[in-house]
Amino acid sequence: MPLRPPHAALLAALALSAAAQAAATPVTYRIDPDHTYPSFEADHLGGLSTWRGKFNHSRGTVTMDRAKRTGTVDVVVDMRSVDFGQDKLNEVAQGPQLFEVDKWPEAHYAGHLAGFHDGAPTRVDGTLTLHGVSHPLTLAIRSFKCMPHPLLKREVCGADAFATFQRDAYGMSAGKDYGFHMGVTLRIQVEAIQEP
Repeated sequence: MPLRPPHAALLAALALSAAAQAAATPVTYRIDPDHTYPSFEADHLGGLSTWRGKFNHSRGTVTMDRAKRTGTVDVVVDMRSVDFGQDKLNEVAQGPQLFEVDKWPEAHYAGHLAGFHDGAPTRVDGTLTLHGVSHPLTLAIRSFKCMPHPLLKREVCGADAFATFQRDAYGMSAGKDYGFHMGVTLRIQVEAIQEP
């Protein structure tokens, strides 16, 4: 069997290396605003009832490198789109008692996918900037799935994420003097479509 010239082996090795690098290139997904709704739960009067609301407009990107078990999340939420299902409460939430949307019209969450198990991340380690204040916040990913989108013929990934935080740590302590608990439960249902 004839020996291949040394440069042929080198070229083959370079080709394999390039293919491996291409396979490990992070994939970028654009968040689908029609299937993404950050929602939240907050206390009213020290356990009298629970307020629930959501934000109707958000945007952002997710990157993921399955081979390296890494990725990023970058999401911006339009605070003016808060929706409790009650116009008066929406107006109050946008005002000086809570979100002060004229000063801080957007919230921002940025982090890194982590805790990969069977190819899927189980959490996001990141930072939430809300009401002009930034604090670390970890999102637990309760479910995660990727599949070919039946209409767009591109991959789509979806997740259900969960976190809790204290709203007074972000400078929003309205109701604290009346016994309101400051804990907020954040739930995010998100779908993101691979960029072409």
